[in-house]
Amino acid sequence: MSEMIEFTVNGMQMQATKGSLLIDKLLDENIHIPHFCYHQALGKDGNCRMCMVEIEGQKRPQIACDTPIKDGMVVRTKGENIEKVRRDILELELINHPIDCPTCDQAGECKLQDYYMESGFYESRVNTDDKVTHRKRVDIGSNVMLDQERCVLCTRCVRFCKDITKTGELGVITRSDHSYIDIFPGKPLSNPYAMNVVDICPVGALTSKDFRFKQRVWFLETFDAICNGCSKGCNIHVDHRKEKYKDDQIFRFRPKVNRSVNGWFMCDEGRLSYTQEEDNRFKTAILNSSETNLNNAIATLFKELSTNKNILFVLSANLSYEEMQNIKNLAKSLDASISGYSPNTYDENFADDYLKKSDKTANRASFKELLIDESKEYFDSSLNTSDLVVIIDNSIFENQKELLKNKKVISMFSHNCLTISYSNIAIPIASFYEKSGTYINCDGIKQKVISGMNKDEPMETVTTIIENIQSMIEKGAL
Repeated sequence: MSEMIEFTVNGMQMQATKGSLLIDKLLDENIHIPHFCYHQALGKDGNCRMCMVEIEGQKRPQIACDTPIKDGMVVRTKGENIEKVRRDILELELINHPIDCPTCDQAGECKLQDYYMESGFYESRVNTDDKVTHRKRVDIGSNVMLDQERCVLCTRCVRFCKDITKTGELGVITRSDHSYIDIFPGKPLSNPYAMNVVDICPVGALTSKDFRFKQRVWFLETFDAICNGCSKGCNIHVDHRKEKYKDDQIFRFRPKVNRSVNGWFMCDEGRLSYTQEEDNRFKTAILNSSETNLNNAIATLFKELSTNKNILFVLSANLSYEEMQNIKNLAKSLDASISGYSPNTYDENFADDYLKKSDKTANRASFKELLIDESKEYFDSSLNTSDLVVIIDNSIFENQKELLKNKKVISMFSHNCLTISYSNIAIPIASFYEKSGTYINCDGIKQKVISGMNKDEPMETVTTIIENIQSMIEKGAL
């Protein structure tokens, strides 16, 4: 077991593992420490010098990112002397930086901007005509735009491509104040995690072509969720906004730090999957090929469940644990079969040895916990003996209409699909990011999601529909 030691920061007594980095403890304790080059996933580099602190017994300030914690150490992150040192370092960073904060897409999320406002540098001592300039708006691939003038040479992006993806597309070109970041000739940024360089860039040098100039970040609201792109269940921030006279809309996904699941990053495919949220939404219930209102569709659904004996529920592995539990309870009360068969959601070409998994669903592990059979044998036998099939967000019948021949079909989907056209009753439901629930990832980690979407006309959740039907059953309506 690691030895725990005591030390002091700004007069506060703390404990830490002996030899651990001082900056990690400061960040974990939410103690403000300016820094550019250090990132907890990338380790120390020591090139920006912004994380200077005073340590009793040391002749000069030390960088927190390369200082191991020692027993009895006394650290100060505040004070006139150390703040002056940081101001001088920041002034060097600002010498060649362009004055384009009002038009920079990183405004509101820029660490250089934040530190500048803290420092109070309201007058420059440098003639702006003498600034070193570099290229602007350089498309380096993978939805990433580079503005070389804004770079503070923290080299986070270079280290990410070298140490995390091990693809090495980025490097520092030339020397001294003429240095800049660029891709190597003929080697654009093309790895499947490339857009993470946008998140780790502390300034506006690397921005997302997908998000650029769509929204100012201070207008956005955020809630935490998990990505439903695969069974890894990467934690994400969902940035959305409800503009006047418009419905709530998602504008981007960003990775949320969870060291036990995805660390600090996520894949580009999952990041860009937010675009599918509003595309091709299924919004109006259908009854016998004609549009109808939701209440009429649910009433007819209840009637079909009450008059048919051989019923099969076919569930998606993207449903929440609570939805699966409610459907299982309903199936038990109806003496119905329930299957999670969905082999079409596996893609071996998608998987890698980092975060991407071949199972492209978010909650298949809940099938096992709830003892919901997902085998082909059980699905085939149950389907053959069923008269009524209730399909809940499962795409197994896409392009396989013949499987549903001579059967009544009820389906619930959040997005339009061919299965809806096969259905006698089709009911629109809330999408993945419009509902709350629990999900179990491929490593058995349970994660609770609480949606923060604010729709003018929210879709019914599967849980609400099933609970209404259960209530009718309990009242003796069946």
